[in-house]
Amino acid sequence: MSLIRLNIKGISYSQTQNGAYALILSEVGGDRKLPIVIGAFEAQSIAIALEKEIKPPRPLTHDLFKNFCDRYTINIKQVIIHKLVDGVFYSSLICERDKIEEVIDARTSDAIALALRFDAPIFTYKNILDKAGIFLKGESGSLTPSTAKEQAEIDDILAENIEPEGSDYKKMSLIELEDLLTQAVKNEDYEKAARIRDEISKRK
Repeated sequence: MSLIRLNIKGISYSQTQNGAYALILSEVGGDRKLPIVIGAFEAQSIAIALEKEIKPPRPLTHDLFKNFCDRYTINIKQVIIHKLVDGVFYSSLICERDKIEEVIDARTSDAIALALRFDAPIFTYKNILDKAGIFLKGESGSLTPSTAKEQAEIDDILAENIEPEGSDYKKMSLIELEDLLTQAVKNEDYEKAARIRDEISKRK
């Protein structure tokens, strides 16, 4: 399968879903965008890496990983978003040390935060872009949606992937909560999983 290179267009904050962010990747040589829902911590880490002038006084987690790799001469050569299942993107880090390549599984948000720090290119497969790519009319290189229509499209994407504000776990049975917890972990939505786990713990 052919790989398509992606650039980071920017990060969008939802106007309607609190704490929801979409990382917008742009197809190189094409008009499609790949929106990926990410958490607040990952959005902050990616935003700091995009803004080269911002230097945190102490290393963030992804900066620490970069420092560790530099110390032991490990380089991330590229990131590949290789799978999309039930709205969840799966990625791999292609790493090299002493001319030996290793492939490491990673959450897509972490992989991209690291790609920025290693100046590593980001790729996905054509079938993933065909399935999840969308067309947005915003300005190239803009870090935020430049039109109300573009913002509305991104809000719709976020709304499909973020739990509604104030979801009432108290009305659910333990079995329903356990099923919901399993699904949240599978979808790598750890903030939601933590809230469900809190509700389960209250009942035990």
